[in-house]
Amino acid sequence: MPHASEEPRGFRDKPVSFVRRSGRMTDGQDRAWIDLAPQYEIVAPRDAAATSVRPDSAVDPTEVWGRAAPLIVEIGSGQGHAIVHAAASRPDVDFLAVEVFRAGLARTMLDADRANVRNLRLVEANAPEVLQHLLPAASVSELWVFFPDPWHKNKHTKRRLVTPEFASIAAAAVCAGGVVRLATDWEDYARQMRSVFDDAPEFTRDFTDEWAPRFDGRVLTAFERKGARAGRDIRDLAYRRRAA
Repeated sequence: MPHASEEPRGFRDKPVSFVRRSGRMTDGQDRAWIDLAPQYEIVAPRDAAATSVRPDSAVDPTEVWGRAAPLIVEIGSGQGHAIVHAAASRPDVDFLAVEVFRAGLARTMLDADRANVRNLRLVEANAPEVLQHLLPAASVSELWVFFPDPWHKNKHTKRRLVTPEFASIAAAAVCAGGVVRLATDWEDYARQMRSVFDDAPEFTRDFTDEWAPRFDGRVLTAFERKGARAGRDIRDLAYRRRAA
């Protein structure tokens, strides 16, 4: 069944931090779109590409979630394990899962529905454009970036999500006193993340040692297990948004 948010319109003029995989969803995932998308999905108006967000498309969170509450956004939510667990544990907070892989979003909706989670929404879109165009400025209380694609080959590192440009976009989206939480199992990417946010004038470290302690709100996911099995150290970082 065609979906409103998948109409291809063109191509971006610069690389993004993902390569979108093609392929059919399972019957159960297709049913999730039909049955659950009206409850969970925010359909993003498109600009140049299939996962883009048109400028000036900001939603009103109080209308989307039906209340005024702190908003936590997870970029690259995968199959939704972390954000569904968090939303179920914190019903007084609103959550938004941002992902470009439809099968992962379908799994997220199915698990959220089984857990009777109603404070979660999902959007199939490129994360920086969600922060820039879909969410109002200073509307995010916490921004989570857990195990983004490390693009570990030298020729691909330019595609990494966390760059000075991303930090600037995050600074506009996160409210004063809000927090950006990051985690990766790739040492060089962890150091890049730390350098980027250390240099961002809008943020200050929310940790005192070399790395932040493990965020206890992050459930153990397949990505983290895979990194640990490979002998890679898991690095956490947390940065607080300064007042304007």
